[in-house]
Order: sequence, then C-alpha cells, then structure tokens
Amino acid sequence: MALKALLAHVLISRQPVLRTSIKYRPSRIMCVLAMQREVHKKMITYGISGLLLAVLFTAAIFHLVIQPFYEPTFLPLDTFSSFEELENFLMTNVEQAKNLEEKGWIPLLQGGEATRMDSETYGATEAASDYSPTNIQVAGVDEADTVKTDGEYLYVISNNTIIILKAYPPEAAQILSKITLNETYNTQIYIDQDKLAVLGNNYVVAPTYRLYPYYLGNTFLRVYDISNRSKPLLTRTMGLNGTLSGSRRIGDYIYLAVNQPALQSKVGQTEQEVTLPKIYSDDTLIEVQATEVRYVNMTDIFYYFTTIIAVNIQNDTQEPTYEPFLIGSTATMYVSARNMYLTMPNNNMWLLAEVAARQDETLIYRVKLDQENILCEAQGAISGYILNQFSMDEYDNIFRVATTTWTNEGTKNNIYTLNMTLHTIGKLEGLAPGERIYSARFIGNRCYLVTFRQVDPFYVIDLKTPTKPKVLGYLKIPGFSGYLHPYDEQHIIGIGKQDSNVKLSLFNVTDVTAPTEAVDSFIISASWSDTPVLQDHKAFLFAKSKQLLVLPISTHFTVFKDGKYYTTNHYQGAYIFNITLEEGFKLKGTITHHPLTSTTYYIEYRHQVQRTFYIKNTLYTISEARIKMNTLDTLQPINEIEL
Repeated sequence: MALKALLAHVLISRQPVLRTSIKYRPSRIMCVLAMQREVHKKMITYGISGLLLAVLFTAAIFHLVIQPFYEPTFLPLDTFSSFEELENFLMTNVEQAKNLEEKGWIPLLQGGEATRMDSETYGATEAASDYSPTNIQVAGVDEADTVKTDGEYLYVISNNTIIILKAYPPEAAQILSKITLNETYNTQIYIDQDKLAVLGNNYVVAPTYRLYPYYLGNTFLRVYDISNRSKPLLTRTMGLNGTLSGSRRIGDYIYLAVNQPALQSKVGQTEQEVTLPKIYSDDTLIEVQATEVRYVNMTDIFYYFTTIIAVNIQNDTQEPTYEPFLIGSTATMYVSARNMYLTMPNNNMWLLAEVAARQDETLIYRVKLDQENILCEAQGAISGYILNQFSMDEYDNIFRVATTTWTNEGTKNNIYTLNMTLHTIGKLEGLAPGERIYSARFIGNRCYLVTFRQVDPFYVIDLKTPTKPKVLGYLKIPGFSGYLHPYDEQHIIGIGKQDSNVKLSLFNVTDVTAPTEAVDSFIISASWSDTPVLQDHKAFLFAKSKQLLVLPISTHFTVFKDGKYYTTNHYQGAYIFNITLEEGFKLKGTITHHPLTSTTYYIEYRHQVQRTFYIKNTLYTISEARIKMNTLDTLQPINEIEL
C-alpha cells in the first residue's frame, strides 16, 4: 500500500481531528533508526523493560522535533465475533506495519518483549514479625523475587536451582533440599504458608516477517508442597504461551500477565498465522477462543495477546481463570489490593510519521481482581510516558499517575488523577520544564517527585483534592534520587547519584511548603559507585524499628599510569547503615562475598551480593555463591554456607 494511501486509511480510521504536521527529515530519522536498532540488538536477549521502552520512544520523539498535540484517546474494548474476524483484523493491519518497517520507518520494538513490570502504602515493608520480607510497594500485594524468607527458612534461586535452607538459628543453618530448574530465565518465587510457587520463562528464537529475529517466551508456573522442606513435592504444573511480564500475589492467588505475539511464522515458512494463547494446566489444555479476546479497534505497529491469569496456589484442583486482550505489549504494571493497571505507549504514532498527533500517549487498562474473578472494567489514556510502577498509585478510588512528556521545546512533567472509569478528573502539567522524572512515590494524600537535569528538584505535591493537585513546595539539591522510600510520615529516604557516586538523602517534609534535608547526605565516594536499588527496589532493605538501612554497593577507583587510565580496586558488597533523624546515615560496616586483594580488577557476578535480609538479630547477605550470616549489632561473622 502506498504511503499516502496508508496515511489516508489511518486518518479515516482515527476519527479525531489532527491539527499539526511535520516534514519527514531523512537524515535525522536514519540516525535515530541506526542508533535504536543497535541498542535493540544488544538488549533483546533480556527483553525491553518498561523504563527503556519509555526512554527510547521519548528520545526518538525529541530528536525528530515532533510538535505534540494531546487530547486523550478514548479506546473502548470490543470483542471479536469469530476467529475469521480476528485473523482479518490482524493480517490487514500487520501488512501495513510490514510495509513501513521495510522502508525503515518503524525503528523500535522489532519483536522485543517487556520482561519487567515492573508498583504505596506507608509501612508496606515493615514486618509484623521479627524478620524482613521482600521490599514491596503496596501492603498486602506480594511481589515475586529471587529470594524469600518466612522467618525460619530461606528460599534462594542460585545457578538455575532453588535452594531451601534452614536459616534460623544461624549457628545451625544448613541446606535442606534443592530443586533443579532446566533452561529457565527470569525465574522468581513466592512463598504462601507451605506452598512454594516458581514462575519464569523458557525462551526460543522465533522467525517472523520482521527484519530481525526475536525471542518468543514460554511461561511456566510450578507449585510445590513444602510442608516437608527436605522433600519438596511438585503438586501443580502450568505452561502458557508467551513471555511473563509480571506477577503479584494477593492472598492465595497469584496473578500473572503474559505477553505473546499474535502472529507467528509457520514452521519452515515465512507466512504468518494467528496463534491464540494456550494454557496448559497439568493434563488439561485450555485454548483461548477468539470470541473471548478483547481488543482496541485501531491500527497499530504490532500486536500482542496479553493474558491475565489467576491461579489459586493453595488449591491445586481449581482451574485457572483468565482474561485475554489483543493490545500492545504491556510496558508497566501497577497492582493495588483490588485492581491491576496495565499501561503501554500508544504505538500508533509511528504510523502517523508525517502527522504529529498523540505523539506521547500512554494507554491504561484497569482489571478488577477478586480472587479467581478477573474483569476489565475501564480504559483510558493520559499524556506522556510512565517511568515505572512507582509512578502509579490507587488511593480512595482514585488512580494517580506521574508522566514525562517530550516536545521540541524539551520535556515537561505531569500529575494526573483519574476516577475508576479512568477518566481524568484532575491534572497538574508542565512541572520542571527541561527535566524528566527520575523517581516518584505516592504516600497517602501526597506525591513526592524527583526530576533531574543538573540538580535534583524534590517536589511535594498535594493530592488531597484529586480534582486540583498542586505543588506545596520543593527543594533543589545536587544530583538526583532514583528511588524514594518512606522513613515515616514526615521524612522520605532518597537513594540516587551525585556525579558518579551513590548518594543517600533524607528529606524532611514537616513543612510541606519548604522541604529540607533532615541531615547531611551521605555519598559513597570512589571514582565510581553504584547500587542495584536504582533499578530494582527489592534490593533495598530498611527497618525503622532497627534503625537499619542496607544497600548492595559496587565501587572502583581509577588510576593514571604510563599515560593511561586504569580501573582497579573493584569492590562489591553490602553497606550497612544506622539511620536516625538525629544523626542521619552512619556507616556501620560492609560485608563482601568476594576474595579481595589490593588490585582486584573485577568482581565475578556469582560473588555479588544481590539481596539482604534479617531474622531477629542476624543479618543475611545473599549472592549466587554463598550466604553469610553476621550479627546485626556488631556485624561479627556467625556462619557461612556455600551454595
């Protein structure tokens, strides 16, 4: 189909009036395409996370000098009347996308799949008993992780093996059993009483009509009875076509979101065929029917089936329930105690390459969760892109979200409030022009927002009246905070970077009109230092009752020798802090799993501390190689177990 005919078709199918346009600029587009394809080839093995998805999209928009016009798209969900209708819908629209891709017009998402979805109640991670749970976002909504503890046992994924250990008391710690996993990736676990749930992916390369191959995932869920920790018993096995994008556990139910390309190549051929989702539950095959699939009636670049599945891990005989959608690949997910919110960029912008309309729009779908009952109840759209799960929150039946919008004049940032039908009822737009969101945290009637360009504006935003969000005050300091965590109702911990080093901040919001730093910030000084907490909040350990803060930290130093710069003295381990409002951050000590010398040139991944937990007065540091146990008060070693 000729480009003009394609644009005419799209414009007719998209009824809202398009008010602005841009000219195609080959030199800039080709540069962006080359850059993005190179990035894509390097990252596709791991999938595209929601964060990188947003960054690549917005960077392309900015460099193409697109002038956005925004008016939220209303996209009602329809259902297909037959398989033939679904097939015709896909074939027609994908052929259009294929034509553009072959011309080099579609630079992004050449089959990559989002793998993290990666999510505000104060005290969500403060344990009721004397051990630390996974650092989660919403109280009562558990998140899968590579390590779990129930206060007596540890469950650790190491080298494609799940290791169950008797962890307390530490002097008697020992490995009780191992579960071997074959060729699995993105593997994580849940613990619910005497049930262990293991979920993840197996990947295979799938050829398609696209210019590049991509990785097609198969998702698995296995449930073990661990009433006897020395002899785990496999009681349930499930398989699903597609890649696991995210999951949550509420009570006895695990909710999984699985992405699957809607069109796949026939074996040994280039011809495409529609492949509907399938769910394998022990000896039962559940085939999703075309008439069950809900979809948005609009042209898109590519299509995925996103299937939400509910599984009762305490009742192995209860069949899973599901809700399938034909939409773009889910980028980010937020889950409250009652609802799951799926968000994704509106990729239709790339089909309107000569017309600038809705260039930075995020689509949102609300799925109600009630044990095994799953129902999509609302859909909506907002301007801008969402950084991660912490940019979203549900509070008193109001959905709040923070976004960054890119224009040819730079960036701006926004706060939107939506009702349960996902209609916008309040907004605060144009925050921090020229900067973008680096972290957000919603706590009660407030939002704490960090934007960054050269300094770190820390915003306190009032959401008490959802229809009229407003800035109460802000503080500008060097660096940025990439993760925010409540210390108490009046103080917020910030973990970020200043120059090339990790920076710890403690913000005082007692006077909301003039927030301050409660104490001096703490900088982990080296030529370079970093922490995985900036990408993965589950690596963060904080317990106010114990005045405890623990972060995995990596450092190295640069030396100049013989006219060249060298990096040496690499270090990786857990940094343990005492944290109080009076004295701030006091470094108690560090624990490493790597045999260090004065000229360490690198740290092997298996020796990197990835998680830390405490049980009573014992601190557990965990890498793929070992578990170390130290006293919390003096950090004296107690025991060590090789994995």
